Amino acid sequence: MSKKVLVVDDAAFMRMMIKDILVKNGFEVVAEAQDGAQAVEKYKEHSPDLVTMDITMPEKDGITALKEIKEIDPQAKIIMCSAMGQQSMVIDAIQAGAKDFIVKPFQADRVIDAISKALS
Repeated sequence: MSKKVLVVDDAAFMRMMIKDILVKNGFEVVAEAQDGAQAVEKYKEHSPDLVTMDITMPEKDGITALKEIKEIDPQAKIIMCSAMGQQSMVIDAIQAGAKDFIVKPFQADRVIDAISKALS
């Protein structure tokens, strides 16, 4: 049974890149969201095994969405993604319950490694 993933990023090409890496590695992308508000809705709708979440997005940022999803499902597995390797954001995300953090541009093996660890 392939693991279900929700991909959240405001940039369509980034969602496409992550989706491509996931699908090639046997994961099923059940939904995509372009902001934090959509991410929370799609999480409720699909109950994915894992979420990849961009941090900087319009409407609602990734850390706010992470906290809201964690309130709905304390067991949620969320990996944050960001172009900015800003230490404070990484710390905020991990403290809020993120499993891991991947920096853009993505390296496929790093993405799969982070996901495998989060799911194990």
